[in-house]
Amino acid sequence: MIQLFGVSKRYGTFRDALADISFRVEPGEFVFLTGPSGAGKSTLLRLLFMEETPTAGQIIVNGRNIGVLPQGQIPYLRRTMGVVFQDFKLIARKTIFENIAFVQNVLGLARVEQKRRAYQVLKRVGLHHLMNAYPDELSGGEQQRVAIARAIVNEPTLLLADEPTGNLDPVLAEEIMRLFVEINIRGTTVVVATHDLEMIRRTGKRTLILERGRLHDPDRVRESAPLVREAPFLPLH
Repeated sequence: MIQLFGVSKRYGTFRDALADISFRVEPGEFVFLTGPSGAGKSTLLRLLFMEETPTAGQIIVNGRNIGVLPQGQIPYLRRTMGVVFQDFKLIARKTIFENIAFVQNVLGLARVEQKRRAYQVLKRVGLHHLMNAYPDELSGGEQQRVAIARAIVNEPTLLLADEPTGNLDPVLAEEIMRLFVEINIRGTTVVVATHDLEMIRRTGKRTLILERGRLHDPDRVRESAPLVREAPFLPLH
């Protein structure tokens, strides 16, 4: 699903946001990406989504070397991905339905199909009764669930999330993480960037740790900070 070979990203002359990063994420895997602020988590996700390009190294996503992907093919690759941001990025003047249908409208789907898909995906996140509401009428947790619904409405094979619970209280954060676990159980590969170590321990998934743009030795990480696996999240019903 994802392979990185010696990937580096440099800003300016001296600052390396990422340095010699190599790892592999298998199809259907759930992976946390963690580290302190400025460690390179967001930069790495932007590289995977092709918002930025690496200074060195190769990135393979869905079997495609994205470093040599023609510009015209980038939108097609992105259609296989869903992205969730910390600040939701919902369009305030559009209803919840319109926020989700916007992605489908770009793909040229008929209005009837847009509504069917929007209803189904909102039902999955428990918000189908709020299709006609506006973002400012929803709580922070509800807005994040809408953002997740928008990210998965096209059934992506890969879901990327950048600090998706950073603005939420612990109860809402747990609720959102359960959604990610459920999405992963259905077969979507999930990569979540977060600095919430307690959330990582409770979820018990594979974790990659970045520090100053470098990836820690996974074996050394497990020895120094083993993850608690006896209390995993349960999927929503």
